[in-house]
Amino acid sequence: MNAPATTELPVVVIGAGPAGLAAAAHLIDQGIEPLVLEAGPAVGAAVREWSHVRLFSTWGEVVDPAAEKLLAPTGWMRPDPATYPSGGDWAEQYLQPLADVLGERVRTGATVTGVSRAGRDRIVDADREQQPFVVHVAHADGQEERLFARAVIDASGTWTTPSPAGGSGLAALGEKAAADRITYRVPDLKDPAVRGRYAGKRTAVIGSGASAFTALAYLADLAKSNDGAGTKGVWILRRGISGSTFGGGEADQLPARGALGLAAKAAVDEGHADAVTGFRTEAIERADDGRLVLVGEDGRRLDPVDEVIVLTGFRPDLSFLDELRLGLDERLQAPVALAPLIDPNQHSCGTVYPHGHRELSHPEQGVYLVGMKSYGRAPTFLAMTGYEQVRSVAAAIAGDLESADRVELTLPETGVCGGAGLFDAPDAAEADGGGCCAPAPQLVRLGAPATAAATAGEEAPAGGCCGS
Repeated sequence: MNAPATTELPVVVIGAGPAGLAAAAHLIDQGIEPLVLEAGPAVGAAVREWSHVRLFSTWGEVVDPAAEKLLAPTGWMRPDPATYPSGGDWAEQYLQPLADVLGERVRTGATVTGVSRAGRDRIVDADREQQPFVVHVAHADGQEERLFARAVIDASGTWTTPSPAGGSGLAALGEKAAADRITYRVPDLKDPAVRGRYAGKRTAVIGSGASAFTALAYLADLAKSNDGAGTKGVWILRRGISGSTFGGGEADQLPARGALGLAAKAAVDEGHADAVTGFRTEAIERADDGRLVLVGEDGRRLDPVDEVIVLTGFRPDLSFLDELRLGLDERLQAPVALAPLIDPNQHSCGTVYPHGHRELSHPEQGVYLVGMKSYGRAPTFLAMTGYEQVRSVAAAIAGDLESADRVELTLPETGVCGGAGLFDAPDAAEADGGGCCAPAPQLVRLGAPATAAATAGEEAPAGGCCGS
């Protein structure tokens, strides 16, 4: 089968989550047909898996403008912009209606297994950029399909590839064998079966971000309930506790995000969780009674726990993009020009330099990683960042570089600052007085003129965290 002319082809969007569906809306706004491929059985499949978790962003911050424009003729109205949706609310009240409007442009149960150039593997140069993209798809019924595209936007996220418990980035010895007592998700303690798994039990929570805060708060609530007597959390931190450990607290301009850190601190202060610092897990062993013993790289052995919740972040699945020429940072696995702007080794403040198609581009022209996947292993991301990314990318694909380069972004400050956030470096200073960037945090308006797009050789401004 010969590939059709590139200009006649749709843009394939991988993933029907918030960024993927927003990308489709922006493509339509540019007069370009999208085709959205979702591996899960429904749109927002990943979001639905954490449907019980409440976002720390309000409705006013998680609805894309182009998507809202598509929804308006149906009579859809955004919920109160000042209220906080759960993952389930977001999926059912926004993502599903948006997918319904997009109709046959969205296909579920369609797993992308490979992307390349038609007739060109990654080695071949000849006429490469003139060839359309070829996308191989495996459907839920076992059928396989080959599709052609003028461009590819990968918004598949990182949800399916959580990072392991091991402190070296590899699974701890025995981690896979202990899978029956380990989860890599925040448990839904409103589900009776799940609640029974943790009630009255000793549970290790490995991680230091918003997900770990949430899990600790949930376990503390369970411990204080009538059916949760004896519930105890053991919070495993790879670094020490400093003023910034619990986030921005009351200084965070996303109040719900700040409250998560305060809830985690309360869990420790009230005795519902013990904090174990500077512990990097090397092995997970099975005790005689079936419980698990965590062993650190320094030889420490912790008291046995009944369950382990691993919340150490996520990493991108790049396997199906192996035939494309991607330019990725060797540390974060994020686009080379974006990586220094979000590197958690350097930045942990609440500002992100505005970025769009130029920072998200690759040597393989016409392919973009957007949304959570664009951040690679960096732990910080907000939906509004993804919406601005796809707006810029859609404009670039349409050839409207003036609009594509006019990237603007408004992000709320975390109230926490300081680099060296990933390791206990001797010179990593602890913040004073709770770790606030300034006595009074301010909402920073960021805007980049069309000529100021960052390149890999430019010095990155300070900042970079925008929530996780």
